[in-house]
Amino acid sequence: MDANTREWIDGKIRLVVGAAFEVSNQLGCGFLEKVYERALCHELSRRGIVVKQQVGFPVSYKGKQVGNFVADLMVEERILVELKCVDALGAIHTAQCINYLKASELKICLLINFQHPRIQWKKLVNNL
Repeated sequence: MDANTREWIDGKIRLVVGAAFEVSNQLGCGFLEKVYERALCHELSRRGIVVKQQVGFPVSYKGKQVGNFVADLMVEERILVELKCVDALGAIHTAQCINYLKASELKICLLINFQHPRIQWKKLVNNL
């Protein structure tokens, strides 16, 4: 990834995280994941970011499609966003995002947890 691409992606990540904080500040904690998904999609759109909800990707094994996964959000066709409302982000959530990156062949996934008054978030990178 060249420096310009990295700078562009880092800028989009800052916008997504900033929008997530805005959603959290406005709604607080305690809602279902779907409420935060819709609110974050709306906030990103308001900020001029191209975002899609519930984007499906096939999962293949040796050339045969064996399943599908659906990402909560895809930002600018380049960044996956997986939302959670859990007590703590764990290894299973990280593994889920890594598998989503492999299946989608994208490089960046943001994992965002809205369960607490202040959001938790992680950036996961697919280096393959």
